Amino acid sequence: MSPSDSPAGPAPRLSVVIATYNRLPLITRLLQQLAGQTLPPEDFEVVVVDDGSATDVKGPLSALKLPYTLRVEVQQNAGAAAARHRGVLAARGTTVLVTDDDMQVASDFLARHLAHHPPGSRNVVLGRIRPDPEIGEMPLFERWYAYLNNRMAEELSTPGAKARGNHLYTGNVSFPRADYVGVGGFDKTLGQSEDVELGVRLEKAGCAFLFAPDAYVLHGSDHVSFEKWIRRAHRYGMFDTHVSVKHPDVKGVNPWRLFFETNLLSRPLLASAVVAPEASRKLTEAVVKASTVADKLGLTGAAFAGTSVAYGMEYLRGARTEAGGWRGVAKGVARYLQGRGNPQG
Repeated sequence: MSPSDSPAGPAPRLSVVIATYNRLPLITRLLQQLAGQTLPPEDFEVVVVDDGSATDVKGPLSALKLPYTLRVEVQQNAGAAAARHRGVLAARGTTVLVTDDDMQVASDFLARHLAHHPPGSRNVVLGRIRPDPEIGEMPLFERWYAYLNNRMAEELSTPGAKARGNHLYTGNVSFPRADYVGVGGFDKTLGQSEDVELGVRLEKAGCAFLFAPDAYVLHGSDHVSFEKWIRRAHRYGMFDTHVSVKHPDVKGVNPWRLFFETNLLSRPLLASAVVAPEASRKLTEAVVKASTVADKLGLTGAAFAGTSVAYGMEYLRGARTEAGGWRGVAKGVARYLQGRGNPQG
């Protein structure tokens, strides 16, 4: 059944898909902000997929008085990729916008996204992710993440710069639903790397990628655990290895690019995480401690540089783990060197 054939009536122009997990206050805040959009409420719907939260989400959200159509789907915990995929399949709009439950949006957020989807276009629109004004109160690793987002936004805003499939992130992106379905949607086996891998397939399928700084969100965070952050770095290295095997022609998804593209002074530390993954953990801990001290002294640049190195070391440990041994590492490096001419990098 096509969206326009839905028994709920004519399809809206836009469907907003949000996966949520144990964040009822944050998803409630976002839904209330979406109630104040300049886009008429009949032009959009919101599909929330609760990914197995510990407490009831559907009941409280369904009780909200909202001017637009809200549908809440509930599933057993299966991960964000599975939740977003379910939401997109349930969406009725011709254009789908995916964002996260901890984002905040301006009143013209939806209208600005739609403006980048003229009739007949096949655009994938990457909106900007700005840091929450209270970013200074967040842990170092979250401020570092905001710094990376800002740096990427500046790079993509440079005249002549072009967004590519491997830039795709799920915090603020819109695309034609038909194209998403046409390429098969998120690969739910990829854990944390499903976004860039989807972007690669969308670009290979002929979609055009646009960076839209005007369609921005504000990103705060309730992440306070450094241990979880470092485990995420490890998992990204592992899953990016799978993406690289799936798309050997795209150097921008190859985990070993990190070693070749990083500062020369940092490479010995990154190499140590690959050559001696366990023995070099003390080095990573020392880099983290030094970064923390620099942060307390107000040396933000040094703190961010050290955090980048610590993240990179754990990321490459993950890639090394998934490669299995030196033969796997050599194959991954060879894929990177062979794919350096690919424009999707």
